[in-house]
Amino acid sequence: MAENSLRIVVETNPPESKLSELNIKCWPKWGCSPGKYQLKFDAEETCYLLRGKVRVYPKGSSEFVEFGAGDLVVIPKGLSCTWDVSVAVDKHYKFEPPSS
Repeated sequence: MAENSLRIVVETNPPESKLSELNIKCWPKWGCSPGKYQLKFDAEETCYLLRGKVRVYPKGSSEFVEFGAGDLVVIPKGLSCTWDVSVAVDKHYKFEPPSS
């Protein structure tokens, strides 16, 4: 059942006030070209897509979560997945520090 708790949360077009509050413009940036990428998240990641389009397939599932430009996304710690990037991604991101 643990896999079901690893849900990706997508907020489409969050208000500018929320983006300012999170200080997203100060977060590091990352991008990638179209393709398929195997990823494992060792920490929770929050990211805001400036551009791009992605389908994320959690490992062992045929279901996917789709998000793109203008979406604020929270990816849970421990998620292993495949990113199927159809439009090149440019995003701001932040990893949660590990809890001690």
